[in-house]
Amino acid sequence: MKAVSRFLYEAGTLRKIARAHRQTLLTDDLSDNIASHSYRTALIGWFLAKSEHADPYRVTMMCLLHDLAEARSGDHNWVHKKYVKICEGEILKDQLGSLPDDGALRSFAVEYAKRESVESKIAKDADLLDQILLLKEYLHQGNKEAAKWLLGKKDDPKIFSRSARDLAKAICEQEPGEWWENIWTDRNR
Repeated sequence: MKAVSRFLYEAGTLRKIARAHRQTLLTDDLSDNIASHSYRTALIGWFLAKSEHADPYRVTMMCLLHDLAEARSGDHNWVHKKYVKICEGEILKDQLGSLPDDGALRSFAVEYAKRESVESKIAKDADLLDQILLLKEYLHQGNKEAAKWLLGKKDDPKIFSRSARDLAKAICEQEPGEWWENIWTDRNR
């Protein structure tokens, strides 16, 4: 249990790591961190897996773990990635290798990294869709840089599944606040 406890403390640090796109998206959104990104990515992954008749458990686990190594490496945007080498495989081996789970978490992380299975491709779709949701939210707030990034995202050729393409289109066509419009009331019960 000591190894599990250490792992859980480390996983908890992901909520303290701001995502690096803040630099290039010119935003100071401190609510956007690796943990919040992984959470919504996991929810997206669940729905995509169900729609694509894939294993939702595997997809969700890959989504939850897809940025785990960033607890040790930090997050890197596309400018950083040009200059910084991340030894993600080594990090994941060190993070997950001593856990008493027979290597299950590590196998999810390795499967995601290889991007060969349908589930790993769907998990990557979920990662991309969370970014599209975030861009749409920033665009709604007037972020002009987000508008540039969002351009063409609903037809992004990197999106693998039909369900993800359909969801990307729905996200781009909807306003972020629409979810509450039909439930808002000025009356108490």
